[in-house]
Amino acid sequence: MTEKKTNFIRDIIDEDLKTGKFDNRVHTRFPPEPNGYLHIGHAKAICLSFGIAEDYSGAKCNLRFDDTNPTKEEQEYIDSIIEDVKWLGFEWDNLCYASDYFQQMYDFAVDLIQKGKAYVCDLSGEEIRKTRGTLTESGENSPFRERSIDENLDLFERMKNGDFPDGSKVLRAKIDMAHPNLNMRDPVIYRILHAEHPHTGDKWCIYPMYDWAHGLEDSIENITHSLCTLEFEDHRPLYDWFLAELETYRPQQIEFARLSLNYTVMSKRKLKQLVDEKFVLGWDDPRMPTISGLRRRGFTPESIRDFAERVGIAKRDSVSDIALLEHCLREDLNKRTERRMAILDPLKVVITNYPDTKTEELDAINNPEDESAGGRKIPFSKEIYIERADFMENPPRKFFRLGIGREVRLKHAYYITCNDAIKDENGEIVELRCSYDPATKGGWSDDGRKVKGTLHWVDISHAIDAEIRLFDRLFSAENPDAEDDFRNAINPDSLTTIIGKIEPSLKNAEIGENFQFLRNGYFCVDKDSTAEKIVFNRSVGLRDSWAKKNKN
Repeated sequence: MTEKKTNFIRDIIDEDLKTGKFDNRVHTRFPPEPNGYLHIGHAKAICLSFGIAEDYSGAKCNLRFDDTNPTKEEQEYIDSIIEDVKWLGFEWDNLCYASDYFQQMYDFAVDLIQKGKAYVCDLSGEEIRKTRGTLTESGENSPFRERSIDENLDLFERMKNGDFPDGSKVLRAKIDMAHPNLNMRDPVIYRILHAEHPHTGDKWCIYPMYDWAHGLEDSIENITHSLCTLEFEDHRPLYDWFLAELETYRPQQIEFARLSLNYTVMSKRKLKQLVDEKFVLGWDDPRMPTISGLRRRGFTPESIRDFAERVGIAKRDSVSDIALLEHCLREDLNKRTERRMAILDPLKVVITNYPDTKTEELDAINNPEDESAGGRKIPFSKEIYIERADFMENPPRKFFRLGIGREVRLKHAYYITCNDAIKDENGEIVELRCSYDPATKGGWSDDGRKVKGTLHWVDISHAIDAEIRLFDRLFSAENPDAEDDFRNAINPDSLTTIIGKIEPSLKNAEIGENFQFLRNGYFCVDKDSTAEKIVFNRSVGLRDSWAKKNKN
């Protein structure tokens, strides 16, 4: 695990604690909108906000659902977010919902109207957009901007009571239609939505806009440091204006760069599109960058937290290399996973001089990186499987695996020499005839002869069939968002399903359990596994392009 680095946010908090700001409190929050599953970008934000609460004495962090749009929010998303935060290893101090504060937000809006700082507007959404102006031109005042306070109070109450249809009226803040920041040009703070809410049911038919709710939630919860991604920087003056006009507590908002990954899309809208249009198997498809997808693929909480730490916290947007994420997983799994043997593309080998009826159990270590993992017994007999790619009929000089007349080591077993290759009527090799040296049990010889190649194998009579899903990147383009349509960059070969042969010790592997399949990569038991069929997902291969690229 990478050692924790300092960053500009921690520097700000350190200075605040020195000066006694916020009465020496540190209180952060992670505020997802429950309109989709969380992805790796959210994992970075989770690690930041909850990590600060872990590292500062007496600090707290809330998990808060910004559930202000009932048309896009579902209980399924709420449940998945709770699971993801727990799985990453974090505990919240308070579980909150924006909807818990709907009455307070409504009362705040009434206060704003009473101060002459908000008005009910009958313009349509399109008309509001057209009269907003541009970066170089001022907007136009709404014809309803000068309604009296009493009329606005009456209309707003009637909006709350359900007297008007959706879209017919909104409540807008009365700020400045010529303001250089477009967010300050009389933004909408309430709209009418006759929709069932997953948390409050049908109690409300008006709902606060995110910009109205955001700062108020932080204020109500007494958050000290409100950590947001950079796109909220231009919204900060609006949040500050609301809190100043309402004369209520104001937290400090600090913006940081969001996480972007190559070969990936992070937009929840686009991820939902992939799910809805059946390009993937669901939100937890192992090709998805969602936390649930990464978990199903075989990523560990430790690897994701390590990745978030390595990427760091910056003030400028940048794109991180997905190879670094894979590197963090390899580093973690190398230390913790037990080794097993599995053949993905089987080729039969008959050991001609091995006794026909004999089966022996050989000793194998589970993890050379962890002595405490112990060992296991693996069966060995006359017929075994090896990988088809481990044999060449006419091998080049630097091919150290099996060929006619060549000797190799079978992992944990014996030296074997290939004597013949049997072909079918199409000329395809279907079987190898080999001989073994009984004096090399355990894979070593007393005579000191050198054998360069070591192959993994599985005993045919004890092999178990397994469905093995080989995942590649979901997108073939490094920046799918740069395409005319990001869906055009989908990799048609992102999933290959094969039937492999695995050693019998894997029969009772549990869902979510990680293994290293020798020479093939890291694999995880998928949730589709049953008593009759075990399914493995390839989490990541053994080759580490990031480490190679960043070698000193």
